[in-house]
Amino acid sequence: MDSTTYLFDLLKIILPALIVAGAIYLLFKQFLEKEQQRRLIELRLESHKTTLPLRLQAYERVVMLLERISPNNILVRLSSAGQSAPDFHRLLQQEIRAEYEHNLSQQLYISGDAWTLVKEAKENVLTMVNRAFHGIQNPSQARGTELAKRILEGLMTDGAEPTAQALAVVKNEAAGLF
Repeated sequence: MDSTTYLFDLLKIILPALIVAGAIYLLFKQFLEKEQQRRLIELRLESHKTTLPLRLQAYERVVMLLERISPNNILVRLSSAGQSAPDFHRLLQQEIRAEYEHNLSQQLYISGDAWTLVKEAKENVLTMVNRAFHGIQNPSQARGTELAKRILEGLMTDGAEPTAQALAVVKNEAAGLF
């Protein structure tokens, strides 16, 4: 009987101690998990504070790129007066490519789909310029104003601005940041 009493007394001490130790372990584990989640949220917020201005600036620059290479704007910005059609054609191509190359790094901050549309918009504008140039009869003797006129006519017949879709997607993504 003495050993059963001893065993029973031992169980009365050990069992509550094990229950308390298990409860402390579970509480401590939950505390550590919550603390880790809190730290991750803080890191994300800090990262967001740093990257949000960069991403917004990238979206601004991509919108500016698309606006600058749109046929309406580039023809107004670059004067065709006094230039031959081949010279103006070359100038348009150089300007479009330079604008694009100047903004290549912005692809780091926007989605892959949006950047693909930006590339397609650039190619569509170049195609429109090339099609207008090759549509001129005897382009080596034509004036730059004739090329500009052909580009605008092509823009009217196509009915859609070649940069419009990319511009809409980029604006939509930028709005999604808020």
